[in-house]
Amino acid sequence: MSRKQINILRMFSLRGPSIWAYRPLLEVWVDIGELEDYPSNLLPGFNDRLATWLPGLVEHRCSVGERGGFLQRLRDGTWPAHILEHVALELQTLAGFPGGLGRARETSVRGVYKVVVRAWCEPLTREAVLAARDLVMAAIEDHPYDVDAVVEKLRDIAADLRLGPSTEAIVNAADDRDIPMIRLSDEHNLVQLGYGAAQRRIWTAETDQTSAIAEGVAGNKDLTRKILGRCGVPVPEGQEVDTVDEAWEVATDLGLPVVVKPTDGNHGRGVFTNLTTREEIETAYAVAVDEGSGVLVERFIPGDEHRLLVVGDQMVAAARGDAVSVVGDGVNTIEALIELQINADPRRGRDETQPLNIVRLDSAARLEIGRQGYNAQSVPAAGKRVLIQRNGNVSIDVTDKVHPTTRDLVVLAARAVGLDIAGIDLVVSDIALPLSGQGGAIVEVNAGPGLLMHLKPSAGEAQPVGEAIINHLFPGDANGQIPLVGITGSRGKTTVSRILTHLLRLQGYYVGLACSDGLVFDRRLVSADDCDGWDCARRILLNPAVQAAVVENGARTILTEGLAYERCRVGVITGIEAGETLPDLYIEDADQLFKVYRTQIDVVQKHGVAVLNADDPAVLEMADLCDGSVVLFGMSAGSEAIVAHRANSGRAVVAKDGWILMLDGAEQSVLTELAMVPVIDGATSPVLTQSVLAAVAAAWSLGVQTEVIRAGIQTYGHAASEGMVQSGSAVSPSVHP
Repeated sequence: MSRKQINILRMFSLRGPSIWAYRPLLEVWVDIGELEDYPSNLLPGFNDRLATWLPGLVEHRCSVGERGGFLQRLRDGTWPAHILEHVALELQTLAGFPGGLGRARETSVRGVYKVVVRAWCEPLTREAVLAARDLVMAAIEDHPYDVDAVVEKLRDIAADLRLGPSTEAIVNAADDRDIPMIRLSDEHNLVQLGYGAAQRRIWTAETDQTSAIAEGVAGNKDLTRKILGRCGVPVPEGQEVDTVDEAWEVATDLGLPVVVKPTDGNHGRGVFTNLTTREEIETAYAVAVDEGSGVLVERFIPGDEHRLLVVGDQMVAAARGDAVSVVGDGVNTIEALIELQINADPRRGRDETQPLNIVRLDSAARLEIGRQGYNAQSVPAAGKRVLIQRNGNVSIDVTDKVHPTTRDLVVLAARAVGLDIAGIDLVVSDIALPLSGQGGAIVEVNAGPGLLMHLKPSAGEAQPVGEAIINHLFPGDANGQIPLVGITGSRGKTTVSRILTHLLRLQGYYVGLACSDGLVFDRRLVSADDCDGWDCARRILLNPAVQAAVVENGARTILTEGLAYERCRVGVITGIEAGETLPDLYIEDADQLFKVYRTQIDVVQKHGVAVLNADDPAVLEMADLCDGSVVLFGMSAGSEAIVAHRANSGRAVVAKDGWILMLDGAEQSVLTELAMVPVIDGATSPVLTQSVLAAVAAAWSLGVQTEVIRAGIQTYGHAASEGMVQSGSAVSPSVHP
């Protein structure tokens, strides 16, 4: 094999906060071999080929800090690993995921680099990196490369994986409020917002409060109409019919014109409006009966169709639909004019990211143009306007124009059906006036309404509907968080995890624990494997019974998987062993290891706490890195670090003269005698003593009562009291059915 290659050695999916960033990344180890001797300024024609294939690279600022910065780096000379990073990011941009972090860093092995790329969707990023490697090599070797084909492939992957625009708007609003998100399915828009018992779920614009009964009611237009009418909501008179003769009979009883539509159709399919003759009703009935399980005939309401969005007890957005028409040019057919004048609009498309749908000459449209004396192949005279749809896509924002009484009516309609989020369709001539007096009425109530018309209206202001839904799901200061403690360090972290879990149980929490001893929910052992890892920690956060979480994270987990949570209430660093390295992961000195362990402190919430070992100088340095407050623990109340910390009103937990003390600024309280703590084993092991102190500090940081902490550390290790069994010197959970 030629050494003049870019060889990918390993890939790590860092699905949570890591040494690089808070967001998910793909870390790729590459060996550029002999290319280490060939920076870009020594590769003839390379820079021009790359810039021609990917003109968007001009937008990459790189370390230069200005537009064109990366191209300047190419001219000055940079190495293939760095180039691979930028090309992978640009390919993701072309696939629809712009921006994001990228890094390329040398390792201690010549020619081997760690390349980091923002992973919007992991499968997409993997493909982008592989494609980037091939593209860069093609540019180096002056071989042809089909950039368009690769980008198309990546766009297909992105289309399959990305969240829909409605879901994305809700998720983005959650992110703005620091509410964590977990996607529950790569193929669907099912998303968990928040952790454990504080979680909520959405599926597009449906929530865990959207009942199946309400959906069933909304899906039956006749039933919806009857329920609304009984509640005093204006609805068109109508009746479900079983035959075309009955449809005509009901139409004449109601008075022409009428509307014929399926009782349970959606997206406007099979809906015919303003029908005035038996022939039109027969045509409409034949289509409507095939679209749904029944046919509904209603009195026609003149006016424009509007969609009003109700979230909770508020109307939060409204949009109006306009008629869709073409203007003849004396040359093209109506069918051709629709493509030229309507569907050519870039806002129209079949993709759910486009606010306007493609207009089809369906049976309703053919009926409409037939009334005007045309068919699909007719060529209207120049200047002649031909109506195609009476109500086209609802996409003109009118939120600020809705009359207050109409706002109240649509909220009542949603409540009558039972929906927490509803799209209310109403027809009225002037939305600024009350429905009464102008014959307006609500014609449909929809569960799981699309939000795109409000997010990207064709005219008017976009509405913050994602924010409205998040405020509905998480009112006030709710943020979907549960007490979550992340524990790391070179030693003692499993013992700290077990003791802290015991204390939290005594406080009344249903606790999820993931550590080297296994995965435990409350007192039930789910797995006895080593569960210091991303997957087990994520299982805790998915469990809706979990009220508090304790997660152990070793250095290897942080480096190869990232943290399973975005933020935590408490971060504990037990200590850093002198001389500890991970050479197989290129962590070869104390500074590099420091950066690994500090990841746990970087994610502590602003109102959270870092619990740090005061006896470890490297750990003490992390105090200034914490966004929250700091609680120290140590073996000496008189240590310089703890004295200085107390002088600044800081808190600490220490061992002194055979006692455990809790220090709060100048205040001091005795927790218990060390001899009363069974796990310390007569205070012969400093590591065990420090583990108890760390667990006490973490529990104190979470507001666990002092009496509970005292009772907890005095009983920890007794199987009868805490559901554990001793196995040698290790503590393992007992198995309960």
